[in-house]
Amino acid sequence: MIRRATDADIPRIVEIRASVQENRLSDPSKVTIADIRWFIANPGLWVWQEGGDISGFSAADPRNGYVWALFVDNAAAGRGIGRALLDKACGTLKDAGFTRIWLTTDPGTRAERVYRRAGWQLIGEQDNELLFEMEI
Repeated sequence: MIRRATDADIPRIVEIRASVQENRLSDPSKVTIADIRWFIANPGLWVWQEGGDISGFSAADPRNGYVWALFVDNAAAGRGIGRALLDKACGTLKDAGFTRIWLTTDPGTRAERVYRRAGWQLIGEQDNELLFEMEI
C-alpha cells in the first residue's frame, strides 16, 4: 500500500537510500534530513508499506516538476513497487499542474532501464547523469 510519508518514516527512508547498490550518493550531504522533511511537508514523499515495513519510497518536487527520488529495498525489487511509486510521484506532479516532468539517474543502471521501459525520453545529461523527460 502507498501512503504519505511521516517523520516517523525518516530512519527507514535513509536506510533504504543508503543501501542501494546502484546510484549511490557520492556525497551523502547532498540529501539531508531537512530535504526529506521538506518533501514530507510538501506533498511529494510517498512510501510503500507492507506488513508494517516500508519497502520503498518516491519523492516529487511540486516546485519544478522533478522526480527527486525513487528507491526500493533490494529485498523487494522486481515486484512492481518501484513502478507504483513512480506513478504516484508522477501523479503528484500532474496534480501540481505540470504537463512535462523530469528526472535524472546514473547511466547503465537498472533505474535507467526502468525509466526507458516506462516511456521516459532521454534528452541529455546533467551533472554526469542521464536527463529524462516525460509528458503527462
